[in-house]
Amino acid sequence: MQTGDFIEIYDISKFKPTDNKKKLKYLPKEKEIDTYDDYVIENNENFIVINKPTGIPVQSGTKSFKNIIDILKNTKYFDNSKPFIVHRLDKETSGILIIAKNRKYAQLFTSLFRIRKIHKTYLAIVYGKVNKSIKIMRDDLIYYENNKKITQKAISNIKIIKSNEGYSYLELNPITGRKHQLRKQLLNIGNPIIGDNKYFLSNRKRVKIKNLMLHAYKIKFMINDVQYNFKAKYNSTFENFLKKSF
Repeated sequence: MQTGDFIEIYDISKFKPTDNKKKLKYLPKEKEIDTYDDYVIENNENFIVINKPTGIPVQSGTKSFKNIIDILKNTKYFDNSKPFIVHRLDKETSGILIIAKNRKYAQLFTSLFRIRKIHKTYLAIVYGKVNKSIKIMRDDLIYYENNKKITQKAISNIKIIKSNEGYSYLELNPITGRKHQLRKQLLNIGNPIIGDNKYFLSNRKRVKIKNLMLHAYKIKFMINDVQYNFKAKYNSTFENFLKKSF
């Protein structure tokens, strides 16, 4: 810059700085919306229970655009309400998922989950023969948030349904609700889940399969002295692997 240079100053007061990028919403096609009729297990004025398909996250994220919540918003089940997330399943996990239809029930379910009054049962097919002496898995699971190390206690009950030298078919009841809890705990005992490309043993030959063999099978809880029990059938990939393995 030197003497005689011409400088223009624009009015930038109308522009407001923001660090938030506009959140894009997934817009499902009509055909995709209609398929969700097949997934609905329970539908009432306060909540809906679905059998979540594998391969789709509950909500959009940095690595995923298509998601359950944006699809459900466009279905007839939420014509006069909006979906509230009260718990999550991993993208790869299939099975029982509860979505509240109003804030009151969203808060109610959140409280029930927090005080462990909602009981979940998972089914899993894992590598190897699980040790029969293991009835409860107790772990200190490590997470990192903003480069900060966080340790959380994780507890799950484990029951062997079928087992051979190659695989074990398990029933699992998580007592705590940590991120990737069952996947991490089964890896810790040396029996990672079939189809898990995140938590696996590098020295073990892995089965080439597109689905994670983890399914949220049952859920039960009580509201206003009414007992609710729901079951979700596992998908054909899970069923076929189960039949050929045992």
